[in-house]
Amino acid sequence: MSLTSAAGGAPGDEFVLTIVCPDRPGIVYAVTGFLVEHSGNIIESQQYDDRATGRFFMRVCFEIADPIHTAETLRADFAAVATTFHMDFHLWDARAPYRTLVMVSGHLHCLNDLLFRHSTGALQIDIPLVVSNHLDAEPLAKAYGIDYVHLPVTPETKPAAEATLLELVEEHGIDLVVLARYMQVLSDDLCRTLSRRVINIHHSFLPSFKGAKPYHQAHERGVKLIGATAHYVTADLDEGPIIEQDVIRVDHGHTREQLVAAGRDVEAQVLSRAVRWHSESRILLNGNRTVVFR
Repeated sequence: MSLTSAAGGAPGDEFVLTIVCPDRPGIVYAVTGFLVEHSGNIIESQQYDDRATGRFFMRVCFEIADPIHTAETLRADFAAVATTFHMDFHLWDARAPYRTLVMVSGHLHCLNDLLFRHSTGALQIDIPLVVSNHLDAEPLAKAYGIDYVHLPVTPETKPAAEATLLELVEEHGIDLVVLARYMQVLSDDLCRTLSRRVINIHHSFLPSFKGAKPYHQAHERGVKLIGATAHYVTADLDEGPIIEQDVIRVDHGHTREQLVAAGRDVEAQVLSRAVRWHSESRILLNGNRTVVFR
């Protein structure tokens, strides 16, 4: 998250602290002691000790009664604790919304779901613009009062298009990029530049049903479960750390169209949960896996 959006402070302000570090005795004691010294009151605390890797994960949401403390000063003060325990930590205003850029192609169900949830305040995000390689989604974005950028992509123009995308990310202070059924593969360089900042959604038929019309292929095979996977984007196509998955049961009575509709529903739900958890700082990376404090 942009540090400029997380520097406010007032009586009763809430903050979130996330920690990843080697496991050792005294970590929880050190964190809670720090909060006591800074007039902090813990609202929510979750932790996980991965015995296989010897790594410790923690998320603490706390309230500060003294207005002298801001996210910025708390970060500076906590640095000593972090150094002692070799912590990778983040600390910011719990209510600060993530600046989110949504990318989409021709299928609009995930975008529609995100825009609706955003409009109702169900997601802790701001969406300054939608970017697409098609024009299909422009009326939908405009209906929600969100700027729309048409960014066509061909093999010849892909480097220039991705350079423009990075300019938009910088210009709008984007914290998170969501691929809401964006059907272009991001280059390795772009994946590295936006590492841990891009979430993708796809059906869970991979690798069984690749290419066009996967739900039609699944219908021909008589599948009984369909689902979706939300994950962070890496240079390895569709193999980034998984954030959330879900499935629903179908049967022989489902037509192709009903199967597609059911798939759209589960895709939208899985993606919205992943975006919500990310924006609330509930996801910590553990190698190629994720720890999700729901």
